[in-house]
Amino acid sequence: MLDPHDPVDAIALAWANERPGTAVGSIGIVTRVWHAAKLLGEDRRRTLAAAGADAAVLDLLSVLRRSGEPYRLTTRELAEATMITAGAISQRIARAERDGLVTRTARVDGSRKVDVELTAAGHALVEELVDRVLGREAELIDHLDADQQRQLAELLRRLLDGLDRKLGNQKISQVGDIAE
Repeated sequence: MLDPHDPVDAIALAWANERPGTAVGSIGIVTRVWHAAKLLGEDRRRTLAAAGADAAVLDLLSVLRRSGEPYRLTTRELAEATMITAGAISQRIARAERDGLVTRTARVDGSRKVDVELTAAGHALVEELVDRVLGREAELIDHLDADQQRQLAELLRRLLDGLDRKLGNQKISQVGDIAE
């Protein structure tokens, strides 16, 4: 049942009133998912900014950290894992290298591959960022009990699987940004 006091339901009710017979069921889902994504994305941006970082830095350092020791990947592997272009990953790497968070080393085997590796400073920063971000996100959803969180995660997985089938598997690097 739609609640006229809920702002999203009010939109659906208004459309249903103005255009009887129009399917308005998607409004309650899409509008809420979009709103939640914007709120969570903005909160993550603020959380990272408070630590002197941004989503691009977190993305790069996290991929390296999750790769396991020695926390080293090629530029191509990084571009694939972060779902961004080679040019964009090169810019991120250059910035992180300038900040002392990664090192870049050309392979000595004659190939054109370049390895990117976390420095001690990069490792320390990604550990801090992951703790801050995941701690904050856990705090933001703690009004849902563990069972509700599992149910929501499963429903969102199903939603995304269906969207991938219908829209094609578009690579999203950050909320609202389709990777090129």
